[in-house]
Amino acid sequence: MISNEMSDVAILNELGSRISMYRLNRNMTQGALAAEAGVSTPTIQRAESGASIQLLKLIRILRALNLIANMESFVPELAASPLQQLKMKGKTRQRASSRQEDDKESDWSWEDKK
Repeated sequence: MISNEMSDVAILNELGSRISMYRLNRNMTQGALAAEAGVSTPTIQRAESGASIQLLKLIRILRALNLIANMESFVPELAASPLQQLKMKGKTRQRASSRQEDDKESDWSWEDKK
């Protein structure tokens, strides 16, 4: 199971292993998957070994393995809460706001006050 505690390399290795298992379950060679996905065989080899590949190529591989619908759970659509919708008056958020610093005076100063 993939979790936040895993390193990036560990996640890539797990994803590569899963891609390999799905490919073998479909009884496909790396070359056949590469041809169906429109990528090179070395790209499939890199993906399955846990090396980094381009996101577009990953999407093509997932589509060829009939796994593209799983992208919905990969990054699910975020629904705004009813309170946020009311506050935004039906508009969608376009940018993040900066955090406001407290304008309170601190007890610390450069000089000793007597």
